[in-house]
Amino acid sequence: MNELNGYDIEDLRPGMHATFSKTITEADIVLFAGVSGDNNAVHVNEEFAAGTAFGGRIAHGFLTASVISAAVANRLPGPGTIYMGQQLKFRAPVRPGDTVHATVTVQSVDPAKARAVLSTVCRVAGKVVIEGEALVMTTSAARREAAVAAAVQAVGSPA
Repeated sequence: MNELNGYDIEDLRPGMHATFSKTITEADIVLFAGVSGDNNAVHVNEEFAAGTAFGGRIAHGFLTASVISAAVANRLPGPGTIYMGQQLKFRAPVRPGDTVHATVTVQSVDPAKARAVLSTVCRVAGKVVIEGEALVMTTSAARREAAVAAAVQAVGSPA
């Protein structure tokens, strides 16, 4: 682990995995609607949502998917990781009060580009609600060390 408590690209191996969990609250849904501008009635209007195939309100898909982002940022690879892309398939609805467990698993690592491909899965009560794949860029100990060495050399050279 690096000084940010994240994994450098050199530390990642296929099969490594981590999980982050969050219970989706009423406040989360209301705040997400406000921040995103997505005020779809299936998310914010119980009377309307009761008449849909879902039989009641559901959380925004991207609110649920944001738990994947938390797993990437806080667990694996961790702080300093940059999202490059994310593919998602929404498999089942998430309702207010559901606890989402997002698991990320390293599929492949490209040390030269400091990038990794992660499988991403969100589950509620063991049921897959979202699955996909993320491309992330993370820190590199080798690049950091080279940059520090270059800086030290520049400071130490005569003007």
